[in-house]
Amino acid sequence: MELDLNMLRPQERVSLRTRLLFEREGFRQYHMGRFEEYGLYQENRRFLASDQVITFTDLDGRLLALKPDVTLSIAKNARVEEGGCGQYYYAENVYRPSQESHTFREISQMGLECIGAVDDAVTAQAVSLAVRSLALTGRDFAVELSHMGFVTGLFDAVGAPEAIRPRLLTCVRDRNIHELQKAAEAAGLSRQGTEALCRLPALAGEWETVLASAEPLALNAPMGGALEELRKLCETLEERGETERVRLDLSLANDMDYYNGLVLQGYLTGLPRAVLKGGRYDPLAAQFRPGARAVGFALYLDELDRLAEPSPEKAGEMMLNVALPKGRLGDKVYELLAGVGYGCPENYSDTRKLVVENREAGIRYFLVKPSDVAIYVEHGAADIGIVGKDILEESGADVYELLDTGLGKCRMCVAGPVDFRDDPGRTLRVATKFVNIAKAYYAAQGRDIDIIKLNGSIELAPILGLSDVIVDIVETGTTLKENRLKVLTEFMPISARFIANRAAYQFKRREIETLLGRLAEVTET
Repeated sequence: MELDLNMLRPQERVSLRTRLLFEREGFRQYHMGRFEEYGLYQENRRFLASDQVITFTDLDGRLLALKPDVTLSIAKNARVEEGGCGQYYYAENVYRPSQESHTFREISQMGLECIGAVDDAVTAQAVSLAVRSLALTGRDFAVELSHMGFVTGLFDAVGAPEAIRPRLLTCVRDRNIHELQKAAEAAGLSRQGTEALCRLPALAGEWETVLASAEPLALNAPMGGALEELRKLCETLEERGETERVRLDLSLANDMDYYNGLVLQGYLTGLPRAVLKGGRYDPLAAQFRPGARAVGFALYLDELDRLAEPSPEKAGEMMLNVALPKGRLGDKVYELLAGVGYGCPENYSDTRKLVVENREAGIRYFLVKPSDVAIYVEHGAADIGIVGKDILEESGADVYELLDTGLGKCRMCVAGPVDFRDDPGRTLRVATKFVNIAKAYYAAQGRDIDIIKLNGSIELAPILGLSDVIVDIVETGTTLKENRLKVLTEFMPISARFIANRAAYQFKRREIETLLGRLAEVTET
């Protein structure tokens, strides 16, 4: 009896097909155990997604770790002949911390690595296999390509200080033009330099169009070299008939310490985040083999099991799903959207329905708690949403931040008694409901704090001696004054931000940008 692959779970089916694909291309399977000596990860922490690793001591007293990564092991142990290129694939489980659950997750990965004499042909082969791997899922997909040389070359060209580059990179990655501009200006960059950085998110689309737009902006040799590499790669893929679902996005920028050239990400329709990530990582390869180059990618198989779940949209339907916050802000947001042509025949205020829509306008609203907006968008239940910057920062949601609407303006502050004097010699007690924001603020200052998490009446904490200060939103400051408190430090402006799911942006880009353009015309920041 023949095996019917359709009887298998999506990740099992794709794993088998991908394994056959890699084997036919001449890749050797790399096996590793669950455990690796902790020293490997300790010495190469900067190449890990997180420095949190599960460790234990074996019976011989050696410190071991549950493997958080496969690439490091391959880079260290791969057998590569002088002048040759080792080509390996793997199917392994890794163990990494989850930001959402604050626990470790077992993640099933399949990927390939090429280490040694990696040239243009090897790179093209790796990208081709990434494209074909996603095609094996049977779902519509999109592959984004970029090059770190273009981004870092631009940083050099505009004179961006090293200390500010991680912040600039984050803004570029999040398509967060409004804060990119502020960060660039605060760093003392020229108007021309700031404008050049803010053009990056617009350099996305069909590869020929993007390259034509980017070439006049290449201000130095690294930028020009990056574009030339992308052109050669895309031309090779074009010859193979593999560019239909490939696009360039020069705002795709990953960790500068890890990737030094090509970067790529792959998305599948119906899944909320990238299911494939990879690129050139020569600095890691050179750690173990001086002069070696490397390229590879990982396919996250766990995500594929969601493909078995029914799609929330009907075939042929292209609706924008919007997470709309309940309450005063949501009313303002809806009024704004209705004013630019995205209203609904049914007034959501007159019904207890949680979903209202206008099919003609291609819009569907989900009425959710304000603190849940970012969660719905990040996890793909909604394509877009409008959320306060405070909630967005506190949640750490991995989304695009596309527009500052200017609605709901206030500020995040440290406040305390009018006679408060900080004593750096003792731990500061901080009451707040914004735990992550408070931790990040004081960590940047190197200040020791004790966090006291409260959910309401934050101002009461210093009055009763529960805390020394509070970290909270301040709009007018009236409540503070009436309770003999004052603003000590104002450190974050807050307003409602237009956010988008990263995967939804790949497949509904035209619809999202149309709505975004209309909003940009009527909003003031």
